[in-house]
Amino acid sequence: MRVLLTGSSGWLGRHLAPLLVQAGHTVTGLDVAPGASTQVIGSVADRALVFDTVARFGIEAIVHAGALHKPDIVRFPRQAFIDTNLTGTLNLLEAAVEAGHPRFVFTSTTSLMVRGDVRAGAGDAGAWWMDEDFGPIDPRNIYGVSKFAAENLCRLISAESGMAVAILRTGRFFPEDDDTLAVPSGLNLKANEFLNRRLTVHDAARAHVAALERIAGCETFVISAPPPFSREEALELATDARAVIERHFPDAAELYAAADWVLPDRIERVYDPAKAERLLGWRARIDFGAILQALRRGDDLPLGHDTDWVSPITTA
Repeated sequence: MRVLLTGSSGWLGRHLAPLLVQAGHTVTGLDVAPGASTQVIGSVADRALVFDTVARFGIEAIVHAGALHKPDIVRFPRQAFIDTNLTGTLNLLEAAVEAGHPRFVFTSTTSLMVRGDVRAGAGDAGAWWMDEDFGPIDPRNIYGVSKFAAENLCRLISAESGMAVAILRTGRFFPEDDDTLAVPSGLNLKANEFLNRRLTVHDAARAHVAALERIAGCETFVISAPPPFSREEALELATDARAVIERHFPDAAELYAAADWVLPDRIERVYDPAKAERLLGWRARIDFGAILQALRRGDDLPLGHDTDWVSPITTA
């Protein structure tokens, strides 16, 4: 298929474009910043540009990965999030419907599921178990608000047009250090997050390709590395996560000590990607077990960590 990929110069886009090509698709990239896979420079908020690009390149399906993200809150006003994340999504959806596209893939975020009470800590039953049925949804910032509203546009237009839409609520895959957590940090934090809320950017890209090729109807998916835990362990995770981790990985503490890392004392939410495996045939290749295996062997850590990464949107 001839695929329009938005956000083609970003961290996800630069990994996703080659995978789409490898899968046999012809990719046209659209981004506000130049990049190796970007042919059209401009904003998805520019309705005329979106419709012209879809027509000029004979686009047959859209993968909408472009957005303002949570770190952009300090750089852009709220209106920019509405323009890019909401109006831009509407422009793309309506262009896709007008062109008769059979499918549309939308990159959303697990961040919109993190209500105030979730952010405050575990619930009465222990760690929050967050799959596609988790709710109610009550985003805590303009990023989450704009993404949830865009999701609802996807659902509305899919219902009205019959276009198949996959909404991918991706866990963390950004390469830079966390902008709010300092202890632990860097590689240690990223490794810990593979227990409950992270995946590699390459696995995130693979999920988009799977969604493009296999989606039917309109479905929402949580996209993250599979947690090694069960729901029955939720209460213990919130009080003594190390005991649960060591039950599943007996040498984890030893491997972490050798790396001068620390395991988490508590895990207060867990993202469950089982639906994506069931309906899309997708499963993250890198999980916490793979991180420990790299530590055992002394291999390079497959974490996708890059403290030098600078989003191209900051210089566009």
